[in-house]
Amino acid sequence: MPAMSPTMTEGGIASWKKGEGETFAVGDVLLEIETDKASIDVEAQDDGILAKIIAPDGSKNVAVGTPIAIFAEEGDDLSAAVQMAAEAASAPPASAQQQPPEPAAPVQSSPSPASVSQPQDTKPEIPKGDRIFASPIAKKIALEKGIPLAKIKGTGPDGRIIRDDVERYQPTAPSTSPALSDATPASSEYIDIPVSNMRKVIGTRLTQSKQELPHYYLTVEINMDKVSKLREVFNKTLGDKDKAAKLSVNDFILKAVACALKDVPEANSAWLGDVIRQYKNADISLAVATPAGLITPIVKDVGSKGLATISAEAKALAKKARDGKLAPQEYQGGTFTVSNLGMFDIDHFTAIINPPQSCILAVGTTKPVLVPAPEEERGFKMANVMKVTLSSDHRTVDGAVGARWLSAFKTYLENPLTFML
Repeated sequence: MPAMSPTMTEGGIASWKKGEGETFAVGDVLLEIETDKASIDVEAQDDGILAKIIAPDGSKNVAVGTPIAIFAEEGDDLSAAVQMAAEAASAPPASAQQQPPEPAAPVQSSPSPASVSQPQDTKPEIPKGDRIFASPIAKKIALEKGIPLAKIKGTGPDGRIIRDDVERYQPTAPSTSPALSDATPASSEYIDIPVSNMRKVIGTRLTQSKQELPHYYLTVEINMDKVSKLREVFNKTLGDKDKAAKLSVNDFILKAVACALKDVPEANSAWLGDVIRQYKNADISLAVATPAGLITPIVKDVGSKGLATISAEAKALAKKARDGKLAPQEYQGGTFTVSNLGMFDIDHFTAIINPPQSCILAVGTTKPVLVPAPEEERGFKMANVMKVTLSSDHRTVDGAVGARWLSAFKTYLENPLTFML
């Protein structure tokens, strides 16, 4: 399994594009790999033959460096490919599933050899205090079904209880534990959805961010009347040339973020332990919801681009993200993140920082509200107001700095013509 990015530790096989025995040339797509962020085509670096596939279509959680296929050159004897594939396929599971410290534990703690061999051969009632060895998935299934592990005879290495042992278990006296069976929901009442590589990484990174980064939050309301009018004018002009080229509110937000980062560069930074790295360009990560989970493609150097260019790039990246076709360089990096839930009619929310970045902006919907207007005869007027919340890492961005950045961001959106200056 090749490493498609510096942070990749495991991946899946979406599909092989070549079959066993087929030849390939340099540049041919051999297979499609599912990483934690996207699906990526893997091209051949040399000419050769796909002798044997070890990891078939649909394989999940294949560790980087694990053999997934046997390749050969034209004229090679392929008769040994099957044996080589079997040896390569059997090696990783043995090292991954057998945990050396665990089998040694009962030998050291048992007073005699007889007490060690007895659980492996007959699996009687295990006295309290004896350790039961089972794989994590076996423990999970047993817990959900209310099955006592002490009643199961393990067929794995050194008597280890594996998934098949739990699923094949038939209770001898179900009437002895009515309370337990009543409390356990029937399997028809729920479904178990396998956790994808992408979902695992999302869970790990967000948990780490929330636990380790000292988040704080600043919220401000922004009058979007001028943005709405300017967007209407621009879209009418663009529509005459290209009906598909229309600016969204998010395009104006991205541009305002970049302008504010130029004014307050402290917010465009990253905590790297010994140093705080301050970036010169605004490479803005745009949170995109996909069926597999959240991903953040990057619009590079937003400050140097016009609204039409920002809009076109953001739309293209969002489509590639939903199709799972982003290249690693299109979602790795970024100096600041924007998460917009306004299209779902969400007024206000707080977002979790995407480390090592220092800030993420949570954008709510734009709604008409009454605001004070001394110049009006009635003393008030209707305005389109949007609420945004900045989440900041207090290690790199102090409260006053975050407030200055939000003030600059608000000023740009309430006076969007300054984008053109």
